[in-house]
Amino acid sequence: MTGLLSEPLRLPCGQVLSNRLAKAAMTEGLADPHNVATDRHVRLYERWAKGGMGLLLTGNIQIDRRHLERAGNVAIDGAVSGAQLAALRAWTKAAGSGGAQVWAQISHAGRQTPKAINANPLAPSSVKLGLPGGQFGEPRAMSGDEVKDVISRFAHTASVCRDAGFTGVQVHAAHGYLLSEFLSPRVNQRTDEWGGTLENRARLLLNVVKAVRTKAGADFAISVKLNSADFQSGGFSNEECLKVVAWLNEAGVDLLEVSGGTYEQPKMAGLSGIEPASEEVVRESTRLREAYFIDYAAAIAKVARMPLMVTGGFRTRAGMEDALRIGACHVIGVGRPLCGDPLSVKKLLNEEAEVLPAYERRLRVGPGWLGPNSPLSVVKMLNGWGSQGWYCLQLLRMGDGRDPDLRMSVLRAVKDYAGNEARAAKLLARAA
Repeated sequence: MTGLLSEPLRLPCGQVLSNRLAKAAMTEGLADPHNVATDRHVRLYERWAKGGMGLLLTGNIQIDRRHLERAGNVAIDGAVSGAQLAALRAWTKAAGSGGAQVWAQISHAGRQTPKAINANPLAPSSVKLGLPGGQFGEPRAMSGDEVKDVISRFAHTASVCRDAGFTGVQVHAAHGYLLSEFLSPRVNQRTDEWGGTLENRARLLLNVVKAVRTKAGADFAISVKLNSADFQSGGFSNEECLKVVAWLNEAGVDLLEVSGGTYEQPKMAGLSGIEPASEEVVRESTRLREAYFIDYAAAIAKVARMPLMVTGGFRTRAGMEDALRIGACHVIGVGRPLCGDPLSVKKLLNEEAEVLPAYERRLRVGPGWLGPNSPLSVVKMLNGWGSQGWYCLQLLRMGDGRDPDLRMSVLRAVKDYAGNEARAAKLLARAA
């Protein structure tokens, strides 16, 4: 193996990534009804461990089982049983069997907790998601004590992850989950020490990172996933992002992953929301390149003193090598190609392939959908939901020991994914 992708990277904490390719965080949905890791995690990550990546990031591990991103999330809160710790250790052993560093992405879903799990989830302020369908409930504004409890929960979860064999954590402060909500003036309308100015809105994130470092130790890797922008009118802006990165420089962060968007404006998936995106998204140079956020990362790299990771859109070796060469990032995150071919990155590293596979699925619509009153918003929603479901269902298949089904249609993915989520939510409710 030669080239920039194969070069090792030493992180500020002393940990070394064997190369510049990382499996990005993707929600697995494989936990049991008690939010405990299972053999399905082991089977899935054994496959990815053979892929040769220097870093494997898990999907959301929640710090509060009352605030899941979906049923099937692993959650670590409160006392951890011997069986739960053993399950986590089996997971980390499988994931690390190929020599990669294994980090847990730790998160709190905030107002993006589905209503089937929590009808009144905690949020900075009682600002409901602007999405149709009634999937999300009415959020409740957090008290000051509840905000402080979140800090303790992140630290506790990180400590358990270390005990379980994870070599680091990624604090999820992007995509509209709780820490991202606090950063957004559109969602965070508080007037206390946790809202108002950017310094106040960033206070929770900075305190979480500090608490995790104190609890987990100096040699444990800490990453942060941060939006380059929310791409929403009145949301967290790129200018604000640059200021938060400057503060994170002093917080002992080992790797910053640059992303963007929320459920309302899902730019992290290469999709557009129902409302128009903010003007920040219109950058011609970004459109001409593979990665969704590479130009934002290049600007952030001028401020950041920690290494950067960019995920989303990368498909060719040439595009990845170019991003590394110009210094826009130091680690390339790969997600969706690994859902259809878990060894696709290995083929790239071994120079057996130049392009990662693409599995984009879209509904085909006829002329009747294109009139002035056509329900194109419905098509957009079905495409987004179906695409997400298609990839999630492939992970479920691999967790069950089966191969991905690359012929699965969008409509079937919509149906099967909705059915799986409904069943998982019912089992979760019964267990509770």
